[in-house]
Amino acid sequence: MAKFFLVGYMGSGKSTIGKQLAAKLKYDFIDLDSLIETDYHMSINEIFATKGEAEFRGMEHNTLKKVLEKNNVVVACGGGTPCYYDNMELMNRNGITIYIKMSTDTLISRLSQAKNSRPLLENKTEDELRTFVASQLERREDTYHQAHYVVKGKDLNIPELAKFIKEQVGV
Repeated sequence: MAKFFLVGYMGSGKSTIGKQLAAKLKYDFIDLDSLIETDYHMSINEIFATKGEAEFRGMEHNTLKKVLEKNNVVVACGGGTPCYYDNMELMNRNGITIYIKMSTDTLISRLSQAKNSRPLLENKTEDELRTFVASQLERREDTYHQAHYVVKGKDLNIPELAKFIKEQVGV
C-alpha cells in the first residue's frame, strides 16, 4: 500500500504523468486541484479571485490531509502545494514524493500557452511571465528537492519510471 505524490512547478506535466503512472501501477489517480474544485464547488480561478491565495492554500492543505488517508494512489499536487504549511513533510512522511523537474525555458514555453487558465499567471506579458516563473521556481526549488526522487520531466519515459518505482518501492 503506497502513495506517490508528484510535485513540481505548474506546467511540468504532473497531471499527465500522474494519470499514466497510476495506470501502469494499477493505482487510483488524484489531481489535487480537481479534488479541491469538487470539494469546495468552485474552480481554482474562482477561489483565487474571491477568497485569495492565502485561503486557497488552507483549502489545499485540508484537502491534502484527506488524501493522506487513501492508499494505492498517485497524486498530482499543485505547483505550490509542497511550499505551504508542512505539506512537503506530510507527503514525505506518508508516501513517496517525486519531483518532476523542468527547465525554466521549457516551463515558460508550456505556460505561455495556458496563462489565462492559471490564476497566478493571467495578464502577464511574456517578459513578466519569464521573470515571475524564474523567480518563483528559484524560491521553490529547495522545497521541491526535498522529494525522495527527482526526475527530469522533459521526455520522461513513464514505463521506465513505473519500473523504477516497482523496483525501488516494491509495489
